[in-house]
Amino acid sequence: MPEAIAIAQARDAVAAKPAGEVSGLTYQAGGRFLIDSINLRIPGDGITVLMGPNGAGKSLLLRLMHGLLEATAGTVRWHGRGLDDDVRRQQAMVFQRPVLLRRSVAANIRFVLKLRGRSSDQQVEQILDEVGLGGRAAQPARLLSGGEQQRLTLARALVTEPKVLFLDEPTASLDPTSTAAIETIVRRASERGTKIIFVTHDLGQAHRLADDVVFLNGGRVAEHSPAATFFDAPASQAAADYLAGRLVLR
Repeated sequence: MPEAIAIAQARDAVAAKPAGEVSGLTYQAGGRFLIDSINLRIPGDGITVLMGPNGAGKSLLLRLMHGLLEATAGTVRWHGRGLDDDVRRQQAMVFQRPVLLRRSVAANIRFVLKLRGRSSDQQVEQILDEVGLGGRAAQPARLLSGGEQQRLTLARALVTEPKVLFLDEPTASLDPTSTAAIETIVRRASERGTKIIFVTHDLGQAHRLADDVVFLNGGRVAEHSPAATFFDAPASQAAADYLAGRLVLR
């Protein structure tokens, strides 16, 4: 009984001081509910990891929370506000495949700063040094390796100083060295106060990064728990099967 109470208290703690609140979020396409009435409270700090089997709705939920897609029903609020332009400007998103301009490394950063009405060589140099690209500023961005391109994409997102950073499997196609570099950048951003929402299929990565885990199955939240609770005592059969390497059925 004491253990059960402790687990329940840990799960309740996830909902404290939310940065994001999702209510009745639904997305329908082709006559199917791909996201089905999701209710979710995203903690205001740390790294929230979204996990689940293929087709569970992880990337779709990420896009809905960032306002890249319009929900069929339901609401998304960040720090008490709806997804208006001002709220979205306080957010950034990095996709699995880097999307870069056909310009130099430094020019990719300057472009984003210019869109925000800022222009600072010092900021460009600082963010490139932070992601380990300080010596590549003049190089064409498209000539970087895959891992370097993803670090540049992260730099471009972080230079805007987002309150919330969405990451959709940013290391899925990278080697271990590049993955470690990305994870280090993400942790530092979290430590500075940026809220991180990270989609991954990699259980090891989730163990390394997650403060809390949202587990999706069939377009619904099967559970949302602190990371230690999720990995040690998953509450849903779907999560237990996933962690054990078994097929997850809806």
